[in-house]
Amino acid sequence: MSEVEFVDTHVHFWDRDYSNLAWVWLEEDFIHPQLGDTHLIKSMRLYTLDEFRAEADSCGATKAVHIQAAIGSEDPVEETRWLQDMVDRSGYPMAIVGDARMQSPDVEATIERHVEHANFRGLRDFAQGDYLVDPDFHRGYALLEKYNLVYDLDVYWEDMHKAAAMARMFPNIILVVDHAGFPQARTAEYFYDWRTKGIASFEGLDNVYMKISGLAMGDKMAGRDTTLDTIRPWVESCLEVFGVERSFFGTNWPVDKAYTSYAKLMRDYRDLISGYSKDEQTALASGNASKVYRI
Repeated sequence: MSEVEFVDTHVHFWDRDYSNLAWVWLEEDFIHPQLGDTHLIKSMRLYTLDEFRAEADSCGATKAVHIQAAIGSEDPVEETRWLQDMVDRSGYPMAIVGDARMQSPDVEATIERHVEHANFRGLRDFAQGDYLVDPDFHRGYALLEKYNLVYDLDVYWEDMHKAAAMARMFPNIILVVDHAGFPQARTAEYFYDWRTKGIASFEGLDNVYMKISGLAMGDKMAGRDTTLDTIRPWVESCLEVFGVERSFFGTNWPVDKAYTSYAKLMRDYRDLISGYSKDEQTALASGNASKVYRI
């Protein structure tokens, strides 16, 4: 992808000295339920545009999509306002995916305030309960069509059939599966279930896209280093199920900085799609993401 534009579809910025926002997952006493004590990223009080571009620019990443990160903030729209100010000054990030409680009766009021910001493109909600089949969640989700927004979904393979059913209920809403479904283990049995019972649920759904990102986190949980070969089967399976037309890449930066380098991850992505045509590589590296996030 060094010869084509790369859109990084999954980055997180923070400034822990910014008093109007909170990032509870970066607080000293927070232990991540899957990753444990993420001491490297918690040691960074600031990670914003300058820090990101110092790593990404030399690797061909020319655009970025910021995914909801200020979890624990009193007003989720404040993160969008903070990021839009950054966009207005610098042009980055080109798209903003923000936070809202989709099951809340007044979620539309929150959405209306989000979309007042020019670069707002979608929502992600770490919702509670069995939300993919919750009518209250569906009511909030349905609003995305009205406001022309996408939805970034964190979903494990065990619930992908529910996500696929929801996508069928709302065919005019684009659903993005984050982190390749965040595969949690690295056993043959887990891979089989993720591949045949999980991501295969989305076959034939034109409104569902696969974001290939965050795979180093699963390697970390399995106690192994991330290499080209450790991520290869997951990437290849995503491309087999979703095809060139419904797949794109992200880095999960700087979270995955603890497990790999930006340059190495870009090299691995380039190697894994090197057998595709130039047009197909362009679609995977930038074209599909630019269409989904309207950048």
